[in-house]
Amino acid sequence: MQQQSITPETASRLTLINPPGLYDPAPNGYSHIAVLPAGARLAHIAGQGGETEDGELKPDFRLQVRQALTNLLAAVAAAGGDAGNIAKLTVLIVDHSEEHLRIFGEELVHALGEGPKPACTLIPVPRLALDGMLFEVEAVALLPNT
Repeated sequence: MQQQSITPETASRLTLINPPGLYDPAPNGYSHIAVLPAGARLAHIAGQGGETEDGELKPDFRLQVRQALTNLLAAVAAAGGDAGNIAKLTVLIVDHSEEHLRIFGEELVHALGEGPKPACTLIPVPRLALDGMLFEVEAVALLPNT
């Protein structure tokens, strides 16, 4: 069973597991299980899209994914965490394809670094909140106790 903690700060708190009997999800950018301790302090981050601070939304899927992940990390930081505190992602993709999955996986490594990724559910959807929006990601993060 592959079991790894994300960062030294969360090593005893957030554990990601990919048990025997389930396929290796690493190439697709996620882990099967995120275990959080009892009494954990959590932040639920609303869906972040690919729009910039001034509301611009690029038409390119990769650029939207990159911006959405940048937005997600900014939200996690505002809550007092960092990339290593993200336990669970929910991803919504318009016109999903294996190419989009590959791009998402590459951009997730770019945003979160090497190593195990959070637990994740990807949901193909026909459309999102804004015209032209192709990608959205929400998260649950385990925050350090303050």
